[in-house]
Amino acid sequence: MMQQQLKADIAWGGGIVVLALAATAALQLGYIDGDDATRIVLGATGIMLAWYGNRMPKILTHSAHARRVNRVAGWSMALSGLVYAVLWVFAPMTIALVGGCGAVLAGIAVTFFYCRSLPSNERPA
Repeated sequence: MMQQQLKADIAWGGGIVVLALAATAALQLGYIDGDDATRIVLGATGIMLAWYGNRMPKILTHSAHARRVNRVAGWSMALSGLVYAVLWVFAPMTIALVGGCGAVLAGIAVTFFYCRSLPSNERPA
């Protein structure tokens, strides 16, 4: 199972690098402009964040409390990754930057505050 996860992680990382190189080549050939190249790569990064957020709750955990935290974290990161990707693809650059980063920070904050809201004996280690 760990080997499959590692292969998927390497594929995502390699895919982002290949996408960035392809966007750079398209930029140098004049097919797209700088904003388009940025949007392509950062949109793909948001999709990757959503994919990892979706995977998080599916990883085996040892207690019911940890599984609950993983589900909350998974949903919050998957949704914030999708918002990040959509903003970088469709919104003006300044809104994409502020809104995208804000969405990711909000996903992290939801997870953090959910963990802090648990009674101390239920918090994951």
